[in-house]
Amino acid sequence: MLLSQLGFYSLILGLLLSFILLIFSYKNLFTKDINLKKNIYYISFLQFFLVIQSFFCLIYSFIVSDFSNETVYNNSHTTKPFFYKISGTWGNHEGSLLLWLLVLTLFIFLFLIFSKEQPKKYRLLTLLFQQIIIIGFFLFVLFASNPFNYLFPIPKEGLGLNPILQDPALAIHPPILYLGYVGSSIIFSSSLSALICKNVNSNWARHIKLWIFLSWTFLTLGIMIGSIWAYYELGWGGFWFWDPVENISLMPWLCLTALLHTIVVLEKRQVLKLWTLILSIATFTFSMTGTFLVRSGILNSVHTFANDPTRGLFILIFLFVLILLSLLILFLYQPKTSNLQKKFFFLSKETSILVNNWFMIYFLSVIFIGTTYPIFLEVLTNAKISVGPPFYQKLLLPFLIFFLIFMSFGPNLKWIKSSFKKIKFKQIFPFIISIIISYLIIIKTNSEHLFSTILFVSAFYLFFTASRDLIKKENHLSQKISHFGFSLLVLAILLNSVFADEFSANMKIGEEIKFKNSFIKFKKIETYEEKNYKSIVADFEIEDKKKIINLKPEIRIYNQPNILTSEADIKVSFFSDKFLVMNLLKDDDFFNVRYQIKPFMLWIWISGLLLAIGGFLGLIRKFK
Repeated sequence: MLLSQLGFYSLILGLLLSFILLIFSYKNLFTKDINLKKNIYYISFLQFFLVIQSFFCLIYSFIVSDFSNETVYNNSHTTKPFFYKISGTWGNHEGSLLLWLLVLTLFIFLFLIFSKEQPKKYRLLTLLFQQIIIIGFFLFVLFASNPFNYLFPIPKEGLGLNPILQDPALAIHPPILYLGYVGSSIIFSSSLSALICKNVNSNWARHIKLWIFLSWTFLTLGIMIGSIWAYYELGWGGFWFWDPVENISLMPWLCLTALLHTIVVLEKRQVLKLWTLILSIATFTFSMTGTFLVRSGILNSVHTFANDPTRGLFILIFLFVLILLSLLILFLYQPKTSNLQKKFFFLSKETSILVNNWFMIYFLSVIFIGTTYPIFLEVLTNAKISVGPPFYQKLLLPFLIFFLIFMSFGPNLKWIKSSFKKIKFKQIFPFIISIIISYLIIIKTNSEHLFSTILFVSAFYLFFTASRDLIKKENHLSQKISHFGFSLLVLAILLNSVFADEFSANMKIGEEIKFKNSFIKFKKIETYEEKNYKSIVADFEIEDKKKIINLKPEIRIYNQPNILTSEADIKVSFFSDKFLVMNLLKDDDFFNVRYQIKPFMLWIWISGLLLAIGGFLGLIRKFK
């Protein structure tokens, strides 16, 4: 109880420090000193210290199972393993918001430390805008999502954490994802500051690129870890389901990817200033929109935290104020571009980046409409619909072909102007190889669609050109690794989609069923008592081309909350995963068994890791 009070009052003091920082920063704007006052650094660090103190108070409350704390009572249990008691701190609405606030205060302090070479006015205005965001989150946490609410009488036992959240991957997924989300707030505040200071130039682009790389890298890692968790934990046998909350993380990633390319043009040629600023604002807007949708109860998803419209209304009003403020500043201080700077040749790197941005914004628009359309339709007509994979595939895949082809030669173009003669013949050979391989795949899969052939040709073509660029002895290693990772990701997803196979049947112990050239035998089940759940483990033997594989899927019956989950068993190999999951049926003699062959799954995870490594190398290069 005492620690909960300490955590609560730490947040109140942190909020007061935000107002003090606003006052000190505003006064410092009008002094003649070229440097920031030292007390600004001290107060910023103290604010971060108070929030981290509050966060550790909440962690300790979870560790000792202090059920006088309402957040602990709703999301923990005495039998829950120690590791998940800690991760349960941010596995709920209130704790996740406190973590978000912690990263916000950390990032603005780091910004002040690593921006000492930038103009004083620019740094102070960034601090002012960032503190406005921080104040909004302080108020939201204290008055709408307090993680330290007191319960009396004190319950003897908690309600427990959702079992599907009790997983190592999901324990680290939110913190990494938040680092990506919150990094966009610094980009947002910095952009508005640079706009007012008329400082949107190459120097600013080099400075802010650090934060763009940081945000993009962590967001990429967070999405990848979430996909891995969904693959083996949810038992659906896939890695991406176009779930609304998945889409919400993808939208700022697309914005950040476009911004990452645009900032390079601004750094090199002093063009696309307005577009860079719009993308900076849009990235943060989509991050905040995701926060609103996930925490308002509007979306129906396994990922959502809360079901409280008043909380969503608070964030919606706050987001509206921030967007209105940013658009007003953008309108009043929009940068002017000279006629010389507007010249773009068709064959140039800057044109390729601009076209890349157009594709990204189109993909973003489709995902945004697919995610929000059911919400607006329900509000207007009270009709409930769901938008699934067919919608996204029909609207995204045709444009993906052109995007992949354009991406195959765009990175090799020169700044300002390229010669068509130099790129005319050197990529014909990989294109021919791509056609041959794609034709063989289409024949193998008995597909008669011309569209599938073209899609495979473009994917293989991008993969071959990205592979060739990767082995060249040139600079920009981070860019080449990321592009290669993306080409591998697209190719692995396509191959996975056409070569995947599935078997589903109701089976009882001792039964054997033939599936194509394989035999699936249900040998036995065993029961185990774990600390906070009962485990039913099945033993299956799969004979495939005289090779025998044993898979042991599991059904867990948790004691608190009383929930049943299915844990898949996956045999991972370099070229293909063998995935098996089972579910209980009302008839105790039978189990529903689903066996899937998932080709190239490991390649998907490797490609995601390569994307993040590319971003990380770009981040390191910015520190040199």
